[in-house]
Amino acid sequence: MSELAEDGTSTSGGEAGVTRGGRRGDLFDPTCATRKLLDRIGTKWTSMVVKVLAAAGELRFTELRGRIPGVSQKMLSTTLQNLVADGLVARRVEHTVPPRVFYRLTPLGDSLEVPLAALREWAERHMPEVDAARADVRRAAES
Repeated sequence: MSELAEDGTSTSGGEAGVTRGGRRGDLFDPTCATRKLLDRIGTKWTSMVVKVLAAAGELRFTELRGRIPGVSQKMLSTTLQNLVADGLVARRVEHTVPPRVFYRLTPLGDSLEVPLAALREWAERHMPEVDAARADVRRAAES
C-alpha cells in the first residue's frame, strides 16, 4: 500500500506512487483526468440527464425536463450546455417557429451509461448501510 510523505510524494514508488505534479491517477492535481471527469459529471443532474437520454434516445428540452423531477429550467439548461461543450450530448435544432431543440447522447456520452449504472447499482445496494451509519452518528451526537 502506498503512503504519502509530508511533501505529497509516495513513499512506495511505482505507478501507484504518483506525486501531486499532475501524473496519472493524482486526484490532488486539477489536471488529473479522473478529477476532471468527476468535476464534470459529479452532479446529480448530469447523471440524471445521461440516464434519461440513454433510455429515451433523443428528447426535446421540455420532454427531458418533464422526466427529471425537481430540475429547474436554468439548471437543466446549464447542465445541457456543459454536456454539449464536453462532447457528451449533441444538440439539434429544427428551424421552425418556435425553434424545436432536441438532445441526445453522443457515442462518448453513451459510453458513460455503464459506469454510471454501476454507481447506481452500488448506491441501491449500499445506501441503507450509509443511512444507518449516519443515523448512528446522529444518535450518538444527540446523547
